Parts: sequence; structure tokens; C-alpha cells
Amino acid sequence: MVAIFLSLLLIVRFAVAIAQQGNPNISLGSSLSPNTNPYWLSGSSQFAFGFYEEDDGFAIRIWLETIQQKTVVWTANRDKLPLPKDVTLRLTNDGRFVLEQEQGQQTALANPLQPANSASMLDTGNFVLYNSDSAIIWQTFDSPTDTILPGQPLFKGNELICNINETSHASGNFPLTMQEDGNLVQYPSYIPHKSEYAYWASNTRLARESLSLDGNGQLFILDSAGFNIKNLTGQGNTSHNFSLYRLKLDFDEILRLYSHGLNQDDDDWSIEWSPSSNNCDPTGLCGLNAYCTVQEQKAVCTCLPGFDFSDRGQHNLGCKRNSSTDGCTSKNGETVYTLQELESVEWEDNPYSTLSLTKTNCGENCLKDCECVAALFKDEECRKQKFPLRFGREGQGNSGSTIIKVIFGSSEAKQKSIKVALPLQIVLALSAFLILRYRRWSFKKVMYEVNEGFIEDVSLRAFTYSQLEVATNGFVEQLGRGSFGIVFKGALSNGQRKIAVKRLEKVAAEGYLEIRNEMRSIGRTHHRNLVQLLGYYHDGPNRLLVYEYMSNGTLSDYLFKSKIKPNWEERIKISLNIAIGILYLHEECETQIIHCDLNPNNILIDEQGCAKIADFGLAKLLMPDHSRTLTGIRGTRGYVAPEWHKNLPITVKADVYSFGVVFLVIICCRRSIDINAPEEEAILVNWVYDCFKANEVSKLVPEEVDQ
Repeated sequence: MVAIFLSLLLIVRFAVAIAQQGNPNISLGSSLSPNTNPYWLSGSSQFAFGFYEEDDGFAIRIWLETIQQKTVVWTANRDKLPLPKDVTLRLTNDGRFVLEQEQGQQTALANPLQPANSASMLDTGNFVLYNSDSAIIWQTFDSPTDTILPGQPLFKGNELICNINETSHASGNFPLTMQEDGNLVQYPSYIPHKSEYAYWASNTRLARESLSLDGNGQLFILDSAGFNIKNLTGQGNTSHNFSLYRLKLDFDEILRLYSHGLNQDDDDWSIEWSPSSNNCDPTGLCGLNAYCTVQEQKAVCTCLPGFDFSDRGQHNLGCKRNSSTDGCTSKNGETVYTLQELESVEWEDNPYSTLSLTKTNCGENCLKDCECVAALFKDEECRKQKFPLRFGREGQGNSGSTIIKVIFGSSEAKQKSIKVALPLQIVLALSAFLILRYRRWSFKKVMYEVNEGFIEDVSLRAFTYSQLEVATNGFVEQLGRGSFGIVFKGALSNGQRKIAVKRLEKVAAEGYLEIRNEMRSIGRTHHRNLVQLLGYYHDGPNRLLVYEYMSNGTLSDYLFKSKIKPNWEERIKISLNIAIGILYLHEECETQIIHCDLNPNNILIDEQGCAKIADFGLAKLLMPDHSRTLTGIRGTRGYVAPEWHKNLPITVKADVYSFGVVFLVIICCRRSIDINAPEEEAILVNWVYDCFKANEVSKLVPEEVDQ
């Protein structure tokens, strides 16, 4: 069978070569340039190969030249465009086909196994290179982009990839793939290629060879001997005696067969066939947390309530939350969530809990469940979901209801909360820095971090003492000592995951029930700016907590022990990371938490330079009906709020004060109390106040920030 197939290929290539003798050959040494000789024509002038002008430059393409609508059917290096005006396409004297810039740099456009002797733009729309025996050694038909022409096969393992949008020919995310098993399938490229994610398939498995379009607009699946196995288009439309046909995977991810009558005055292409009847058919067309509807025969993407487009210029990239929240219910006794409902929208159904409830009870149950962010309700069944929601599109028939839990307020309200949390003198100092010296600093990168807050909830793991003893090699390597005990370095899973194990000391006298409750509270508290608690061990005097390992150590080490100090943008990023973490502890997690000992030794830095708060929740929790905490903790010298010394009620304001001092330490890159500094500068808070009063804020920032 293989021999027969190879023989057929040779016969076809020989026949093609004979048929191409009428096409003009392009000899060695020939060249194209955008401004002088931009393209080569086929024998009938129907197709052109060369430089195709666009708004922002040029691209090397094949297009139909004889019709007013210059339809592109192939693009070279589509993801490396545009090309500059000073580039030349050359078939060199030694048989290479290269792009050449004025500086002499050359890039191969084709890499045949032997030197070319000539080239030709054929009337079939195929551009070819020949060797000295006039055999084809390279052709554009072997590497299609988004289009197939009559006589051009799509072999097993090859694919068509749509354009990313209507104006750009860069590669999109939805290929049409001729699989090795012979099945022609359309998947999104960004998810696993599984049958449940395919939105169209030819269902032609086992020993099939290629997809082929003939000159009459018939689309076939051929077997390895070249025989027709399946006609995808039926009998097709053969009424256009002098028509052009092309099969294209359009930018909207829909496969369409087009025809164009050469003798017709109408310049538009007509759709002859498509496997998709709905423009929202492509799976995941609108990205995460968005759904697709058809409006005026076009697919339109819409965000879930409480979400905004990730990129307002490209609505197919999905949506992100317009406020940060963990999905829990109340603060100060007031519910901060509401429910919104979508009708007839279908989603990927991946529930973590399924209940038999009425629609009203389904919504109420989701509202009270911290994990539930949405529920799919249909036929008295409540299927609770976690974000993100995927593959949303307008439903057919009875698709049920989508119940979304939406937080009151917006991202603007969140930013206001962050600002309110800053002490007045800190806001004034920051404003002075920005206005006087750093007006060109960009907030774009930092604001991205603000909107990235929440991570997926995970359950705490209960370790045995022996497991942690092995993980830490007998509690040998000490990372540091915090307010609550000593921290040791360890590793889990045969060293694959590093951990930090904290042995609690000062809370050893507390009861088992209180420790367990604290563990539960910490376990429900997850945010990218909090050090993640992975598990614990509790038995008698041994209380061990297992945290994620932070490779860059404490903020104190990061600021004062590193040879290279963090630059201005890094300092602002760290400050915002900490502020957002505090906001979460105070206002957004299920139970309001006062840290009570916020200082640079309790703030850790990960390998990306992101700051995370440690030791939260180990102090007494501020319950909704309490106005103060009764705890023996008195904070760290230089960072404690005045109310600690005056026996006043301890509220979230104590953490805000400590953050203010930490903020100044970060910005000024010096310790809060420096006994080696001049007397008037020894206490940082006092020095900042004096500089602010004297309008000498510039003294506070080291000179290296200017560099």
C-alpha cells in the first residue's frame, strides 16, 4: 500500500510539473522589493506572489490578482509581521530563497533539501521551487495558513489556523487539524485536545489520509490510496461553471467554503458550505467568565455580572473581576453580595456540589457558601460552581438559569478603601515623592498586580510529627525566629516542594479547641499577598505550622542585606502588595483579622519579588461583636501603635499604623530605628514628620532611586 501511495504521489507531481510548463519560470538571481518590483504573477495573472502592502508595512503573501477584492490565500511567517520597506526577497545565484535587509542580514523563507534552480507562481495558487531536474523541492501548498485551494491537500498532522482578528493575519487560537487518526477536528488550541472540547469533527477515523478540495467545490476526505471516503459538502454547487473556490478557517473560528464567479459582476464571495450553523459554535470563543450571543449574524462576547473585559480591544480574551473578593458573606453584619441571573446561557458544567432545591433556595444556598461563586439551575437541580466559568454561549431551548454571586461596589470602591487605610502622613509623603521627584513612574504594572488578588482555595493537610521531622531533616536548618516561634526549612515530595515549618512557642498554653479554630480561620484565608498555610501538626506541646517557602526571605533581609537595593518601582509594588493583603485581612475575608505585629520580619518576598504577609491569624481574631482584642502580644519595637502603650481598645487601626511605618521603611530603604544615624534621624517616623513640615521630603529617599 505504501508503495502504491508513493507511486501515486510521483505521478501527481509529474503531472503537475507538465501542467506548469505554461507558467513563467523565475530564474536564479531574480528578486522582489516593496517599492520597485513588488510581486510575480502566475501565467494567467490570476495569482500573485510577493509583497502585499498593509497599513503598517508589508507581508509576503499569495493573493488573487484578477478580482477587485484582492483575497489573500497564503502568508509567510505570519507571526513575524510587518516587514520593513528596505527588505528584498531574492532567489540567490546559489539557489537559496531568502529575505535580505539593507544591512546584509538574510533570513531563509524556504529550506528545501537541495538548492533551487528556478521558481514559479502557478495558476493553481501554489508557489513552487524547482531543482535542476524541474522537480518541485518546496511549495506553499505544503504549509497552508488559513486557506486551502483546489488541488491542495491537507495531510495528516497538518492544520489550518485562523487569523487572530479581522485585520491581522497573525495566528489565532482555533486550528482545524487533520489528526493522525484521520479525523478532521476543530478544537481551541489552549485546552487539551479531547473529544468533549471539539466543536466540529468529520468523524472519519482509521487509515484516512487527507482533506482535499476539487475544482468543482467538492470537499473530500481521501484514504491513503487517494480514494474518496467521505464527501463533506454533499453534491455541492456545480452551477458556477467558471468559479473560484477556497476553503477558509475564518477569523471568527468558523470553517467556510467560498465560491467566486469569474464572469459575475458581483465582487463578493458566496458561502457554499459550512459545518457550523451558529457563530457561537466554537468552544470557548469568548474566553473565561464570558459568554457568546449572536447579534446581527455576528458573535458578540459579554462578561458575567461583576466582570470587565481583560482587554477592551479584544473581547475574545475573556473577563476578569472588577473587584477583589473571596466569596464570603458579610462584614459588620451587613451582606455585601447580591445575586444576578442569566437565562438560557450554557457553560461547561463542573460542579463541586449538586443539590435538589428550588431556584430561590439554590440562590440562597450559594449566597451563604464561601466556595460558591455561581450556580447552574435546571430541572430543580442546583449545581454549584467555582470560577472561572468556561465555554459560555447562548443556549438552545431549555438551558436553565445561571445564578451569579456579585459583590456590591466596584474596583473604584476597592481603591478608595485602600487609600482610606493609609495614614494621612503616609498619603501626603507619597504624594510629595510622586509630585516632586517621580512624575514619570508608571502605575500600569502595579495596577495589574492589584487586580490579580485571589487564588484557588485548598484544604489544610494534617501532618504527623515524624513526617515533618523527616521533611526538615530533624529541624536542623533554621530560617529565622518570628514573634510566635522558630521557623525551619524543609521539603516535601522527595525535595520537589520546599516548605517552611514554624514551631509555635508563645501560644503553647492555649487550648486545643482554640488552636483548632485558629487553624480553620487561617485555612479559609487565601490571597496572593498572604503566605499560604499548607498544613499543621498539633499534639500536646508540639504545635507546628507548615507554610509555603519564600525564596527571597524577609522584607528586612530584602531591604538591608541584599547587595542591590530594590528600585523605586519594586518598592511601590511591595508597598501595594502589603496594603492589599491588609485590606483583605481587615475587610474581605470571612472573619476580620488583626495582625497585631506587622513589621518587615513578618513580611516575606517570593522569587518574583511579590510581598506576602506572614503570621496573620496567630493573634486573637477580631470577632464581629468585639471592639478590641485581649492579647498579650505587644508588637515589635518601632512599629507598634500608640494605643498599645495606653491600654486603649485595639482595632484594625493598629495594623494601619504599623503599615505606615513599614511603608516609610520601604520607601526610605532604612530601618525604623537606626542608632547609628544622627540623633534627629534615628527614629524614622519623627524624621519623616520633620522633613514634611520643612518641605524637605527629598532628603528621605536615597540617591540610587534616581538612577
